[in-house]
Amino acid sequence: MDGPEARLTNSLQYRLSLWLAAAILISALAAGAFSFGAAFWEANQIQDGQLHEVAALVTSDNIDVMARGSAHYVPSIEPEAKVIVQRFPDHEQMHGALFGLPPGLADGIHTVPIGGLEWRVILKTIDAHTRVAVGQQTADRNEIARNSAVATLIPFVVLVPVLLAIVAVLVRRMFKPLARLAAELDNRSEHDLAPVASPLDARLPTEITPFVVANNRLLARVARAVELQRRFVADAAHELRSPLTALSLYAERLEATDMSPQARERLTTMRQGIARTRALLEQLLTLARVQEAAQTKLARVSVEGVVRRILEDLIPIAQARNLDIGVVGNMNAVVETSESDLATMLKNLVDNAIRYTPPGGRIDLSVQTGHGGTSILIDDTGPGIPVAERERVFDRFYRVLGSGQSGSGLGLSIVQTIAARLGVRVTLGDAPWVPGRTGLRVVVVFPEAITQRESKAESATID
Repeated sequence: MDGPEARLTNSLQYRLSLWLAAAILISALAAGAFSFGAAFWEANQIQDGQLHEVAALVTSDNIDVMARGSAHYVPSIEPEAKVIVQRFPDHEQMHGALFGLPPGLADGIHTVPIGGLEWRVILKTIDAHTRVAVGQQTADRNEIARNSAVATLIPFVVLVPVLLAIVAVLVRRMFKPLARLAAELDNRSEHDLAPVASPLDARLPTEITPFVVANNRLLARVARAVELQRRFVADAAHELRSPLTALSLYAERLEATDMSPQARERLTTMRQGIARTRALLEQLLTLARVQEAAQTKLARVSVEGVVRRILEDLIPIAQARNLDIGVVGNMNAVVETSESDLATMLKNLVDNAIRYTPPGGRIDLSVQTGHGGTSILIDDTGPGIPVAERERVFDRFYRVLGSGQSGSGLGLSIVQTIAARLGVRVTLGDAPWVPGRTGLRVVVVFPEAITQRESKAESATID
């Protein structure tokens, strides 16, 4: 069994609720059966007592009157529960006139078959020549007893569903700490390896504390391993910068010498490889830096100023690819963030747009402000990213196949790392161009941004 049914069956909360519900139902059935039997027996005892009381009222003076009256009297309530009073012949007669009782019965209460029916009969000797029989059909008595016994089951019928609902609510409340811990872990970023909770947290049940302690120890070991990995990557990238710089200088000097076209072509290929390697090292160093940053100092940052500085660096690259890149609308917004991190994040996003937009394309930067905060939008006319891969492109070294462009695959990973630390949300979608034109829209949302907008809208384009 797979899927939701398997998860439900393996759920501790489900199994605990099921066992508690089964225990309640079994206990209720056992208690109900005992209550029914006790009430049934007690009702019969009460009816036997009533027969004894009637028999006690019969004397030698009124026996005939009571016998005639009982023969004709039918109660308005429970007519089937009619009580018969009859003079019982003595032992010399063969049988009773109405009951047909055997003459040898002793005084007391008896259950005897009469005419195919069972009767509950009390025999009492009044004097030496007179005996009285007071009887009632057992079927009528049993029906009355059953009705009385069934009434005792009503509390069980009402209480069992209430108890089951209470058990379900209590079990759910008992497992809320686990659900809260799971939600906390699920909402964390991939770089947050802080302890889940303190073992001394009063909200945590004692049974969960060992799990929390063990989980925190595991997170600490993972954090140490990740830190070692980051330091290794940063140190390796830093150490490789010097020999790559030397190789680049040698390649420049070699290019100034005379050489055959074939050798010059190979030199060009080598210089391109060195440039890609240097770019990869710079990205690795940037990723290590943004991952190591523990506490980021936030300040009021002008989005327009950061965008202008980024475009000053990237416009020459865009012009070399014949791209129309600029700002659309009013950029006069202020956000609460880290200026260096914002610049790194936007520079990587714009650099990706320039890299993947074909020559003659267009890249627009804009800002939207509202009650939800401030959003920075980057639209391009590139091939876009398939919906199925929009989550994976934030992974390290992952690149969309078939793009035809070289790269390290670290740009969006750096963006996501910075966004997670700043509490910023980065989403990918389709650019709102004219129908039939592809493109990617990247939206950087600052939910808690401090936004300032001028009343007069302006439109600026940087070419």
